[in-house]
Parts: sequence; structure tokens; C-alpha cells
Amino acid sequence: MADFVDDPRAALDRLLTERGVDYVRLSEKIGRNPAYIQQYIKRGSPRRLAEEDRARIAAYLGVPEAMLGGPVQRVAAPARMRGPDMVLVPKLAIGASAGAGASIDGEPVEGAVAFDPKWLRELGADARALSIIRVEGDSMAPTLNDGDDILVDGGDAAARLRDGIYVLRMDDGLMVKRVARAPGPGRISVISDNPHYPSYPDLSMGAVQLVGRVVWTGRRVR
Repeated sequence: MADFVDDPRAALDRLLTERGVDYVRLSEKIGRNPAYIQQYIKRGSPRRLAEEDRARIAAYLGVPEAMLGGPVQRVAAPARMRGPDMVLVPKLAIGASAGAGASIDGEPVEGAVAFDPKWLRELGADARALSIIRVEGDSMAPTLNDGDDILVDGGDAAARLRDGIYVLRMDDGLMVKRVARAPGPGRISVISDNPHYPSYPDLSMGAVQLVGRVVWTGRRVR
């Protein structure tokens, strides 16, 4: 699997554009002065993000730190299974609510899960922008259940919007919902699969921030 080739500043700028987050807001989210992110992206000052800033930004945007200039994490195959490097996907210590929403500010990474890069390519997933988060609530049942882990492709968001299940932000809460294009330019539907929960059939794209597309789910057998 190739290392990250994107310049971290360009990658961050692209992510912020896709998420609809401005420089000032992100600066405030990580406890910096309002001009900090703009100076970093546009002027190269500082040359590199401090580790703590990078970790907070990665958690806030739901992407691996490697995408922002951090080390590319890999895991070697066991001795009896020699082969290509596995892709180590961070598991974030947050839940995407299938109900009322959850805050994600400054949440840490709690672990990682290794995936075969060939399998990820077959999914059409961008291995550079993957993260795993937990579903909380049952508004997406039976498609997704409370406690399921979902693999989120942060490289597949607003710029490539098509019907599917997405992690998104509404009112600063992190949710997982089904998203579909609604009639009219720039309009979408945000749908709960469980009919006992509300759906939003006609919203402006500006009302939500798409974090990434859900490309796979895993669940414990009970």
C-alpha cells in the first residue's frame, strides 16, 4: 500500500471544504487563535501541526492522522501469513448516534483494526481516509443496530454524493443516516430506516455536513 502522497495542508484544506468547516471554526475547536489554521494552510506557519493539534483535528474530522502529516501506521502479517502490509484503520472513541446525535470534539483513537488492502480496493474505499466508529441507538435498525462498528470513508463525502448511508453532522451532533438526493438543486433527504424515528425529506445541503460514506459494518453475534 503506497504511503500518503497528499500534502497535509492541501489535504486539510480539501477536507474542510468537503465538510463545510471554515478555518476560524476549526481553529477555535482545537483551542487556537482564529487565524491559526489559515496561517498553517496558506502561509505554512507552523510548518507542521503539533501532535496534539493534529490528533484533535483528525478526531474532529474523522480521518487518520496520517492524512494530516502523521506517521503512516501499518501492521505486519503474522509469520505464518507473510504477504502485503495490512492497512491499520483507526477506531475512534466516539459513537455516531442513530438517534439524537453525539459530540465528537477532541475524541481520541481507542484502537485500530487491520484490513486487507485488496479487500478495501474492492470496496472502492480510500484507504487513506478510513475510520471506524460505533453506532449508538436504533433509528437505523434493522440496517444498523446499536453497538455495530461501521467503516467510514472520509474521502467519499459531499463531493461524490450519491444515495447511501453516511455519517453526518447536524447541529454539531454526529449521526448515521440514509441520505438521498431530493428534488431540486442542492436538496437532500436524511432518512431513518426505523419508521419510529423522524426523517427529513427535504433539506438544503448546507443544513448538514457529510463526514463520510459507510462502506461496511461489523457486528457481534448475540
